[in-house]
Order: sequence, then structure tokens, then C-alpha cells
Amino acid sequence: MKVTIDVDTCIGCGLCVQIEPLAFEIELDKAVVKSDIGNADPGEVRRASDQCPVDAIRVSE
Repeated sequence: MKVTIDVDTCIGCGLCVQIEPLAFEIELDKAVVKSDIGNADPGEVRRASDQCPVDAIRVSE
């Protein structure tokens, strides 16, 4: 799974971190994908993407 965040679009609300903290964290007021998301739940990563209020998260296989 490949996960990216458009940092220009991200507003740093932290919802993705609340949904799947094994995949996301906040750095400098923006969400970033952790370097190792191997233990993250793919369903929760997709849910975080779906719930992002500004559509900044992209998930692909």
C-alpha cells in the first residue's frame, strides 16, 4: 500500500492520526505518513483517507 499526503492541502486537523496512529503523525502542523506503516490496519488507513476533511490523503495499492 502506498500512502501520500498533499501537504499543501493538509490543514493539520489530526483526524488521520486519531483514526490510525500507526500510519500518521503530525509534524510542523501538517500530517505526514510514518516511515514504517507495516503494522497499520489497511482498512483504517483507507478510512482516514475517506474521512480527511480536505481530501489530502491518497491511498493506492
